[in-house]
Amino acid sequence: MDFVTILQVLDSTVRLAIPLLLACLAGLYSERAGIFDIGLEGKMLAAAMAAGAFAALSGNVWVGLLAGVGASLVMSALHGLASITFRGNQLISGVAINMLAAGITVLIAQDLFRQGGRTPSLSNGGRWDPISLPFSESLSGIPFFGQTYSELISGHSLLVYVAIAFVPLTWWILYRTRFGLRLRAVGENPASVDTAGISVIRLRYTAVMICGVLCGVAGAYLATGLQAGFIKDMTAGRGFIALAALIFAKWRPWYALWACLLFGLLQAVAIRYQSIDLGGITIPVQFMEALPYILTVVILAGFVGRAIPPKAGGEPYVKER
Repeated sequence: MDFVTILQVLDSTVRLAIPLLLACLAGLYSERAGIFDIGLEGKMLAAAMAAGAFAALSGNVWVGLLAGVGASLVMSALHGLASITFRGNQLISGVAINMLAAGITVLIAQDLFRQGGRTPSLSNGGRWDPISLPFSESLSGIPFFGQTYSELISGHSLLVYVAIAFVPLTWWILYRTRFGLRLRAVGENPASVDTAGISVIRLRYTAVMICGVLCGVAGAYLATGLQAGFIKDMTAGRGFIALAALIFAKWRPWYALWACLLFGLLQAVAIRYQSIDLGGITIPVQFMEALPYILTVVILAGFVGRAIPPKAGGEPYVKER
């Protein structure tokens, strides 16, 4: 494998890891506040449909992005209403959101476009264009450094750079701001936060809404950045993979980045190498495609007991009188 091929695989790794990273950070905010959210998949799917539909109708990718974020916020509001206001079971609420999104997205897309539950293929105005960073063309002829800069670092869409920038921003918010301290505290001991005169309900709703925004951006990227429109079940389990990455990262932003890149690498290798010959033994394409999901099961089986979630996670808060 030459250096150019390695760069191509790593470039695909970054592109495929972005929706996982955004969803993983979304779950990080929600679960740090004590609200478990397995509805990441449904929020991303609803956002992808809305982004693809509005981008196709308007021809403007920004309209699609806003629509995707809006659809995800609606799903987040439903989850918050069920799990925070009415103190329902958070896992059941997440499952309901996934089921609702899986059905309603196809129904709406079919009603709007009559193309079997998918949106039309998006044109240039409805998709995110790649951004060429300064000096990328002039440095492309320099071996290693120049090639890495021009092929791997440059040439991504705006949402890719925004998603990566969210990692240090999330770290700073959670560990260097008063809001982050309160958010982490409400996931560990909400009674103490309430005693200090801080609204637990407001903090948890804020975390759930932030989760909705990030899932909306992730879904919009799927439909308008990674692909050219919405298709049925296009998230393909990415929400659950993001949850596995979150557990693997032990609810920490920087670890989440590396965990998502690992999943993205497996997906990139599976796409590029449909089958691999190891000394006469051929690994079939089905196994390659299943690699990310196999790793998801391994992580959930091996790390759930070792990774300690927020103490108050999954428990509705009842204010003492």
